[in-house]
Amino acid sequence: MEYTHDVIVIGGGAAGLTAAGGCALFGLKTALIEGHKMGGECLNNGCVPSKALIASASRAAEAREAKRAGVQLAAPKVKWSGVHAHIHQAIADIAPHDSKERFEEMGCEVILGWAKVTGPKSVEVDGRTLTAPRIVIATGSRPSIPPINGLADVPYLTNENLFDLKTQPEHLIIIGGGVIGMEMAQSFCRLGSEVTVIEPGDLMGRDDRDSVSLVTSVMKDEGVRFVSGKAAGVSADHGMISVTTDGGKTINGSHLLVAVGREARMKGYGLEALGIELGKNGIKVDERRRTNLKHIYAIGDCREGPRLTHVSGYEGSNVVLEIALGLPAKVDWRALPWCTYTQPEVAQIGLTESQAREKYGDSLRVVTEGFDHNERAIAEGRTKGHCKVMFNGKKVVGASICGANAGELLLPFTQMITGKSGSFDMGGAIIAYPTRSEIVKAAAFSVWEPTLFGEWPKKWVAFLAKMRRKF
Repeated sequence: MEYTHDVIVIGGGAAGLTAAGGCALFGLKTALIEGHKMGGECLNNGCVPSKALIASASRAAEAREAKRAGVQLAAPKVKWSGVHAHIHQAIADIAPHDSKERFEEMGCEVILGWAKVTGPKSVEVDGRTLTAPRIVIATGSRPSIPPINGLADVPYLTNENLFDLKTQPEHLIIIGGGVIGMEMAQSFCRLGSEVTVIEPGDLMGRDDRDSVSLVTSVMKDEGVRFVSGKAAGVSADHGMISVTTDGGKTINGSHLLVAVGREARMKGYGLEALGIELGKNGIKVDERRRTNLKHIYAIGDCREGPRLTHVSGYEGSNVVLEIALGLPAKVDWRALPWCTYTQPEVAQIGLTESQAREKYGDSLRVVTEGFDHNERAIAEGRTKGHCKVMFNGKKVVGASICGANAGELLLPFTQMITGKSGSFDMGGAIIAYPTRSEIVKAAAFSVWEPTLFGEWPKKWVAFLAKMRRKF
């Protein structure tokens, strides 16, 4: 069979861009198909706009602290049009990195249109039939919309239209206390909106409970209201939205944001007709991200598994190794990091304390270092938070960090958890002073302290001292 391409990649988000760009740079004839906007979720209505909004909110919060560290600030004046402009400027500034032109320069044939897999090795797009021995599905995900009575009859927001708001919400009701819900709740509150979060379970359920407790406390102090319960009904009247919980509480607001998770985009691409196995919320794949048709891969949010931008990039790189170099590349989640960009930030890598206790039982040792003992944090006057490290013996199996710039402190743990470095090495590392990263060294060293200053080292030191006195 004569193929039109060596590889066809469907989806121009983080996963697809990494896979297509890598294959093209290796010289493979690569087709990259995108049906909406290049850059996908992260650039257009995910990571980039949300972090731009968080940056604006942080400035407002700084000003509200009034006098701090001897400096008096004026009360903030939030201009929503300026916030909106900042968000969309950030998108525009980053867009060239993910653009059609850039990937064409890499060697990709970029096709803007909706793709459908029409055969085991064929894809139809814009009236053309493309063929290749390898196909990569990277179609991403969409906001999950829960079956709430009346929701379909009211105007509601998701991350897909939230950042297009032309006016600032007077009272934003958020259904969902996960990453998106918590980040947006704090940000809009700091910008001056009234905010209520409705969540039936644990807030930020996958994160360390001590970290979540601290963040929730901070957000409550800043004015965010939390309601425990399941949203049972939604209605609208005269421009106002009402949400009723299963516990009988009613919350009235001007805007409603639905943030209850993500749903894989896997329907409508011809996958079912081809016999590709689909799970409840994602395409089924093996550890190498192969579907049951082994020459077809599914990476990023469209397949079953963790949904994070950096995971999508990682899987895109793995697929390049598989397709371009013929090197089998299994995913390794031992050192999977994630971060919620509230303030303080909540960062996690590897196992949480509860997961580690369940796996290792009594052999687990948990070391916690507080930022109130970190000299950079003290000098900055920002000492809230901690670094919690989970050890099985002296091997790091997980770390939970809560504090300013917590996400920036995860990198050393990647090396320790995967065995590329050890806690002893980190405990003896030279760290720039004063930095927050010293807390990582302190936590790593603490597990070795009883050994280094224990009975046998002391006996050895005493013996050496005795010998020196004789000679």
